[in-house]
Amino acid sequence: MNVIGLMSGTSADGIDAALLEVGPNRGLPKLRLLCFGVFPFPNGLRERILRVADAGSGATPEICHLNVLLGELFAKAAIAIARRAGIPLHDVALIGSHGQTIAHIPHPTVEFGVSVRSTLQIGEPSVIAERTGITTVADFRPREMAAGGQGAPFTPYLHALLFRHPRRNRIVLNLGGIANLTFLPNGRGLRGVLAFDTGPGNVLIDGLVARLTGGAMGADLDGRIAASGKVGPRLLRWLMTHPYLHRRPPKSTGREEFGSSLVEALLRRAAARDVTEEDLVATVTTFTARSIALHVRRDLPPGATSAELITCGGGADNPILIKRLQEALPDCRFLTANEAGFPSRAIEASAFALLAYLTAHGLPGNLPRITGATHPAILGKIVPGKGFRGIR
Repeated sequence: MNVIGLMSGTSADGIDAALLEVGPNRGLPKLRLLCFGVFPFPNGLRERILRVADAGSGATPEICHLNVLLGELFAKAAIAIARRAGIPLHDVALIGSHGQTIAHIPHPTVEFGVSVRSTLQIGEPSVIAERTGITTVADFRPREMAAGGQGAPFTPYLHALLFRHPRRNRIVLNLGGIANLTFLPNGRGLRGVLAFDTGPGNVLIDGLVARLTGGAMGADLDGRIAASGKVGPRLLRWLMTHPYLHRRPPKSTGREEFGSSLVEALLRRAAARDVTEEDLVATVTTFTARSIALHVRRDLPPGATSAELITCGGGADNPILIKRLQEALPDCRFLTANEAGFPSRAIEASAFALLAYLTAHGLPGNLPRITGATHPAILGKIVPGKGFRGIR
């Protein structure tokens, strides 16, 4: 069947849309990418999303409004990607939409005698189903967290299908807003796969650049700012004491730990020590690389330090970040997802097309040993499209 995957990541820079052909293949799904596109958000919308995503700053009416607005924009992206592929909407069986995360709090707190893990993604799936007429599966994370898991990461299933090698250990490193890695031991299937969030990917670099430029820039393009600065050893040592780095998997994180509050703390420390803007960005870029390398050395099997390391996500285009990673993991062989056989930017949207397919067929989409859930769970909520009679 043809399935569309939609998602917007932690960086909130637009909608990724992937149209895939998905079918059975010896017990595991087989995927073929038909078309992929990126649909940037209208001017000003990213700032509104990030404003409500910052802890304590989101007003309920604005979240309510953005939920429907993003649903409309996700629907437009689904219609556009089908048109670009030359496939009529009535030939698309499913849409899988991750939506836009505005809060992810996977660590349980006990209140009124119950343990609460929470997450919130907006981009109303009822709007997507109504505008497209296609059955839409969305809101994947809450069921996984209700089963005791972290609600992330969800890409390892897809990583194993796309990149596992019969003879080579591989690491797939997604350098999105948050960095996450998947270790794929040589062999086939899903056995032995490990995955977790390592901490910041682009989120701290982007946040600093936006603050330092008064919003004129949202990223360190080509790592130019970091390249012109020097690493501050004291600031780097302080960053490496961050509590998240010392937790053991399963674990996941988000802007709650590596968002605006940490950016402000960095700016205060830099001002107190006369650290230049260039040195600050250089230090945070190095911290991002070192935090990833720490997890590879400590939390993965010994063979991981000499594995093939496949980079994807926006941070893969930052040559200084990649250079710092290569210095921190000198025995790894680096290659891009494109070089490994699948378009880098299409990976995460494709993962949600896969999850929609699994859900519609009554199959679990989580890997409990990775997320910490108590059992495999069928994920998401199904919003029927026009003429829905169930999936057969």
